[in-house]
Amino acid sequence: MPTPAIEAINLTKAYGGRSIVRDLSFQVNPGEVYALVGPNGAGKTTVIRLVSGLAFPTSGSVRLLGQDPHAAPAVRRSLGAVVEAPAAFYPYLTGRGNLRLHGNLAGDVSDERIDEVLRLMELENAAERKVGVYSLGMRQRLGVAAAMLTRPTVLILDEPASGMDPLSLHLVHSVLQDAAQQGTAVLISTHHLDEVVAYCTRVAILEEGALVDEVNLFDRRERFRASVTDAAKAKALLETSPFVRHVAVRGEDIVFIPNDVEDVGRVSVALAQAEIGVTDLRPDIFDLRAYYRDRLGAERARRTGTFPAPGPDGTSPGVAQSGVRRDPRSTGSRSRDAGGER
Repeated sequence: MPTPAIEAINLTKAYGGRSIVRDLSFQVNPGEVYALVGPNGAGKTTVIRLVSGLAFPTSGSVRLLGQDPHAAPAVRRSLGAVVEAPAAFYPYLTGRGNLRLHGNLAGDVSDERIDEVLRLMELENAAERKVGVYSLGMRQRLGVAAAMLTRPTVLILDEPASGMDPLSLHLVHSVLQDAAQQGTAVLISTHHLDEVVAYCTRVAILEEGALVDEVNLFDRRERFRASVTDAAKAKALLETSPFVRHVAVRGEDIVFIPNDVEDVGRVSVALAQAEIGVTDLRPDIFDLRAYYRDRLGAERARRTGTFPAPGPDGTSPGVAQSGVRRDPRSTGSRSRDAGGER
């Protein structure tokens, strides 16, 4: 297996005897976009500081490209980062002037590369304006441009899209997705749950510095749901099918992951040939916002021993979106299989 680009191992950080990050472990591989999500005060920025090498852990360890960033600080030359957004710039310098300063500090950054990242973040028309007159969203985009100046192998961004309008938000997410497709490992913290589902590979849900859950979003984007006349028979059939990687029963439906999107039609044909009626076949859209709310509610109930009453739809924080009952007393710190509900 390739060496993880970022690896946190039993990471703990305490200030004044209070643990801000508690026994946190995760890894980000090359080509992934990994998101840290959680309420304010969950420890996301502290985690960003720790894995960037800007803070020392109380216990546990961090590896960047297989090396300790404190013991081998040269590894940070492969890192581009924005920590504690919005990114800090000199307000009396222009956008181009600030990037030139960053480039001089990093070394070997050409004027052509500065022009390239300005175009990439759609700031070329504002390049000669002083940053002091930039909006928050423009400063955020300039921060992403500065982080990408040296074509880093690892990109770590704290709330890169805060304060942005919808078009700028889409731009930043597209740029990060493109960077990952070129092999960059991307770690972000964010509150934009709906957008995270569209392009992130995995997401870690944090609460009070601890990992509550890690969700594999990559496989969930490939899932389909079929309403069938006999779910058990359909599951048994597709479990032996060469064009389905995973199948599970969800109530009266089946949820499956095809080997390829073109195999969805083959599933429908196979079910029909087995005399299993299909009344509906659609992509299985994962609602991360609802799942996030459910998992945090279950974790808080577990921690406090207080279990909330069911909501208007009859579900409680112990019931995941799929309809599978979750025990609120279980923290569940890792994803199950690709088609599972974690």
